[in-house]
Amino acid sequence: MLHHPSCPTRLLVLLLGLVSLSNRAVCSPGEGRSIWQRPKPSPITKDQSFLQDMFPPGFLWGSGTSAFQTEGAWNQDGKGVSIWDRFTHSSARDPFPKESADVASDSYRCWEEDVEALGYLGVRSYSFSLSWPRLFPDGYATGEPNAAAVAHYSRLIDRLLEKTIEPIVTLYHWDLPQVFQDQYGGWKNNTLVERFEEYAAFCFHVFGNRVKYWLTMHNPYLVAVQGYGTGVHAPGEKGGLSSTLIVAHNLIRAHAKAWQNYNTHFRPTQQGKVSIVLGSHWVEPHIGQPIAANAALCQQSIEAVLGWFAKPIFGDGDYPASLKAKHAALLPTFTPEEKLWVQKTADFFALSFGPNNIRLAQSLAHNGQKITPDLRRLLAWIKLEYGNLRVLVAEGGWFSNASVGREDTVAIYLMKSFINQVLQAIKFDGVQVFGYSAWSLVDGFEWNYGYGVRRGLFYIDFSQLNRTRVPKTTAHYYKQIITDNGFLSDETSADVKGHFPCKFHWGIADSTLQVRFHPFSPQFSDPHVYSWNLTGDGSLRPIPGVKLDTRPAQCTDYLAIRNHLHLLASTGASHYSFALNWSLVLPEGRRSSVNTEALRYYRCVLKELKKLNLEAMVIMYYPSHRAPNLGLPEPLHASGGWMNDGTVEAFQEYAALCYQELGTWVQYWITINEPNRIIDVYSNVTERHRAAHNLLLAHAKAWRLHEREYSGEERALVSLALHADWATPANPFLESHAVAAERFLLFELGRFLDPLLGTREGKQKGQYPDEMRVYLEDRARGFGLPKSTLPHFTDAERQELSGALSFIAFNHFTTRLVSPSPHTGDTLRKKAPPEHDCVTLSDPTWPSSSQGLNVVPWGLRKMLKWVSRRYGGTLPIIVTASGIDDQASVEDNLRQYYLRSYLQEALKVYNLDGVNLQGFYAWRLQDRHEPKFGLFTSTQHQSKAKASVALYREIIAHSGSSDNSTTHPCKFNEQQQKCLRCEWMFKNKPMLVFGGCLLITSAMLAALAIFVVINKRNERHDRGRKKMRGNQWRRNKPSGYWVARTDNVTCSRNSANNHKIHLCVLH
Repeated sequence: MLHHPSCPTRLLVLLLGLVSLSNRAVCSPGEGRSIWQRPKPSPITKDQSFLQDMFPPGFLWGSGTSAFQTEGAWNQDGKGVSIWDRFTHSSARDPFPKESADVASDSYRCWEEDVEALGYLGVRSYSFSLSWPRLFPDGYATGEPNAAAVAHYSRLIDRLLEKTIEPIVTLYHWDLPQVFQDQYGGWKNNTLVERFEEYAAFCFHVFGNRVKYWLTMHNPYLVAVQGYGTGVHAPGEKGGLSSTLIVAHNLIRAHAKAWQNYNTHFRPTQQGKVSIVLGSHWVEPHIGQPIAANAALCQQSIEAVLGWFAKPIFGDGDYPASLKAKHAALLPTFTPEEKLWVQKTADFFALSFGPNNIRLAQSLAHNGQKITPDLRRLLAWIKLEYGNLRVLVAEGGWFSNASVGREDTVAIYLMKSFINQVLQAIKFDGVQVFGYSAWSLVDGFEWNYGYGVRRGLFYIDFSQLNRTRVPKTTAHYYKQIITDNGFLSDETSADVKGHFPCKFHWGIADSTLQVRFHPFSPQFSDPHVYSWNLTGDGSLRPIPGVKLDTRPAQCTDYLAIRNHLHLLASTGASHYSFALNWSLVLPEGRRSSVNTEALRYYRCVLKELKKLNLEAMVIMYYPSHRAPNLGLPEPLHASGGWMNDGTVEAFQEYAALCYQELGTWVQYWITINEPNRIIDVYSNVTERHRAAHNLLLAHAKAWRLHEREYSGEERALVSLALHADWATPANPFLESHAVAAERFLLFELGRFLDPLLGTREGKQKGQYPDEMRVYLEDRARGFGLPKSTLPHFTDAERQELSGALSFIAFNHFTTRLVSPSPHTGDTLRKKAPPEHDCVTLSDPTWPSSSQGLNVVPWGLRKMLKWVSRRYGGTLPIIVTASGIDDQASVEDNLRQYYLRSYLQEALKVYNLDGVNLQGFYAWRLQDRHEPKFGLFTSTQHQSKAKASVALYREIIAHSGSSDNSTTHPCKFNEQQQKCLRCEWMFKNKPMLVFGGCLLITSAMLAALAIFVVINKRNERHDRGRKKMRGNQWRRNKPSGYWVARTDNVTCSRNSANNHKIHLCVLH
């Protein structure tokens, strides 16, 4: 999102009194506060996410402008001076730009072009304001009007009606006649209430027979606060809180007088409707506070801006209780009579929601509150607070920097977000929104920011005299929405039924596996025998001179492996991907120093996986920014890392060791994980090219080594895994963005896949993409360089690279909007742009995680289709990692939505598009600390299964089908069937242990009972013999000493001399 310069903090301090939020709630009647006590609509619930639906028939699509911002002709045809004319011509605007609206968009002269622009959009309404000083240069509406002004507005209204465009006319959009400021002090004087009523009555009389919608004034909050409180707006007075409250009071009374006048004298014949445009922000509470207190604080924040004007007009004729309690004597009061004629003086609710209020509200957030552009929630609050009124969004939109010109890409997505929020408010919340006015129609003078920012749908070059209107990309987008009357449903979004192939990889992917060198119990490495002083100090003391034989630890002794893999098995997965630690296995980077214990641990993991009938996909090199030396052995990193050709040879040695020591248990190898992310760490283009070159050669050498020496006996498949997020044009109306998105993919994927696979169109293997090389050559010339630094492969290297890939593997997480990054001197001086010259954006309507990953399921399908289309469908494709972070400890709804929707897209691409997709690995098995990507919580949190485990297991059980009634087309083998019960057993481990103990105890008691019965029977038959044996045993019995032996331990006790000593021997 673009950043806008903020108002001076010193001036805004005066506003803090308006919204200072105490810990004690004092709020007006109404149900608005309940919205913060309700669960916020989830962006991942199907009926709450981006809504593809249509607006009600007859929805009033429109656009708008204001007179001062666009008309120009500031002193022509008899126009009088306004406070904004005086303000922009004076020095009172410091530190803002010294610009004026003397010509502005020249709409007074170019009004017909404005109407043509409206026709291009296809709108049904046009909101514009009348210039009070143009109609009445001296301000007094009881005198003769300016005939030229009356004729101008009459022509405009008539032309709009000819084009079936409804005029929505604003009486006052901040341009007060300067004469009233000079004579009365402006809106501080209640005399202006009568002057405004007279002005309104004139307009109703002259234009009212052709106007059905009237707006008395636009956003009086900004007039009062910025015009008379901080002085940021005209007339530039810095009267502080006292002046602000008085001005607001008079504005409310002036509006009410105008409405009452229309209601009494004009409504019976004209049948029009009158309202006032009120602006607001939206605020969300601090998460850590109690709900009731949160709601009260947020309610006060909205009441201090919107409620300040809305409650008197739409409520009971008086101010919110929170304002009265806070400002007491400073706040003017309405008399009982005034309350009666102020209340209910609006025929519909007209709302302004844009940067002016939201930007100003940033200084109003207290107690951890967050200002958010959530129009849907604000509309729902209005309904709860003031009743089910008809609502017109009279101003909706954002701004762009002037440098953006016609390609206002970011504004497209904010428009999309705002309008879709309105649609959701209508469909889900029942708010009666009947119209939306996109602000503004044309670029104009943006108040204290002059021409530095733009809000128009049509671009105007203010350096040109003709002020030609040129549609921006937002105009194209808005036209599309109007034509469709909303957001049409995408046919590809419907779910499909079907199954993945029987040998599909249902996997879990992890990063580098943590090696735990020591088994759980010390009994295998400790030969000593200990005496245990049970009743004394409880210590164990080794017995001198006594030692037992030990045995080496077995794989089953590593409880960490056992527990980890039991979690894995409980998911129902068939494959597990994990990475080796290169720097741990070969600390010096060469086979002269091999960590055999680390290799032994990895072998144990692989063996235990085989016992569970699970296949392994092993990653040899998993670089990480968090790992020391990017995961390289320290000597290799110190010698230049991937900039050094020696690292290529060292990797081949390492790969040979992996094949030799672990190859028996591995069917799938990944040589290097995400080489396209490794090169990002290098500081310049030349280094990135060299690193990518060596990474490709290292992979190819490892692949060829396996082909030559190990493929016969192991028959394993070898690949490398690329990070492969989908790239889609940020601006769908610009060809340059489509080209940039394709270029982004070529630099991200084609750079590594083209040399290995060539292309489907016959591009030779062993070469970088032609498009990439041509672009880099042109780019180098543009920077004044002789040539690109992209290296070439030798003939031997091309031969080695050609076909060195057994399957295509990539890690996919999200989708990115891509646009071209223009080269400017400033950007080059600040930071060298990426070599593909692209920047990435995000669509605010996409659901996103706490780490900012967007959930865009269709991106996976598009990525798979792009890879298959470019490289053919011969090689299988495996998604080797895909997942989302979710902060929920158990009910990870975001991850469930991610898995369900992404696997549905994978099912479509396999069944409908014919892509040879053979696997999907969910990232990752377990959290390391706090909840993030794991399907299970961390060991510190008892390794609890999250809800997504059950979902993933269910999808696997149905082979990916979205229909739970279907059966798995493939037969589970016996071990897989057993593993489906592992999760239940793991969850109920304490109960099973208790039950087992209970069963054993019962069996022992039963055996004891049988033994007693048999003993008694034998005593009756052989009593004498029994007595003789007993006497003999008593004579030979050692005092207080007993021995007990189990399978592994012999324990004895000697209680002679009142000392109890236990002796336990391990076997």
